[in-house]
Amino acid sequence: MAYYEKSIVPVIESKYNSFTNVEKNIADFFLNNEQRMDFSAQSVAQTIFVSEASLSRFAQKCGFHGYREFIYQYEKTFVEKSEIVVNSTKMVLDTYQELLNKTYSLMNEAQIARIVRDMYEVDRVVACGKGSSGLAASEMENRFMRIGIDIDSLQDSDRMKMQAVFHNSHTMACGFSISGETEEILFFLQEAYRRGAKTILFTANDKDSYADFCTEVVLVASRKHLNHGNVISPQYPFLVMMDIIYNNYIVHERYEKAELYDDTLRALRSKGREIS
Repeated sequence: MAYYEKSIVPVIESKYNSFTNVEKNIADFFLNNEQRMDFSAQSVAQTIFVSEASLSRFAQKCGFHGYREFIYQYEKTFVEKSEIVVNSTKMVLDTYQELLNKTYSLMNEAQIARIVRDMYEVDRVVACGKGSSGLAASEMENRFMRIGIDIDSLQDSDRMKMQAVFHNSHTMACGFSISGETEEILFFLQEAYRRGAKTILFTANDKDSYADFCTEVVLVASRKHLNHGNVISPQYPFLVMMDIIYNNYIVHERYEKAELYDDTLRALRSKGREIS
């Protein structure tokens, strides 16, 4: 059984675009460092030519009280990396494992519980995304409609704009965007939020501005250039998070949801027999 321990690296990655230039310099050091060393504020400040006050502000922006708390957590999960050449298969598998570890680090159980609660309370869910993120939205529809949720998925920009205006306090709008900058997705969520809908953004980037139109911002794991389909399928982090929400949803009414799922299987098998 795999052992997971929360790391602050994915937190740094998720907030990277909101950092100042000095803070990005600090972030680059901790993201790229591969050797154990003296991580005291004085030593790190001298190494990367920043002030100790900047280190403290950086730590606070990452959600810690100060640098001492930040570096304690960083050292706790720090693993030295060696220059070992691996084959392509192991590289892909290691990437999957890295993303699973990051997903665990970003996981917010209380947030998942809120989303599940809201899904039970709303009458309809609409998920949208572009490109690979659109495939994740389509998979969400396929998964959740089979357990009785009234859900649609959208990948077309014009349909997103039109559907956005039909939201109300009884609906939920879910947007998928690794970058968190897809114009159509942000418009969809903003309009839905303005009309009282529950709005959820699944993204790898954390920005304070999302609070203006998102009920929840679900952070997903990412690696550099993941949104360009490098190494593995870019929708993978979305699918992992979706499975977590799905499992939390069905566990509340496991028997009833299992019955609905079995009914869909019987319907598909029946259709197959008729065709044959």
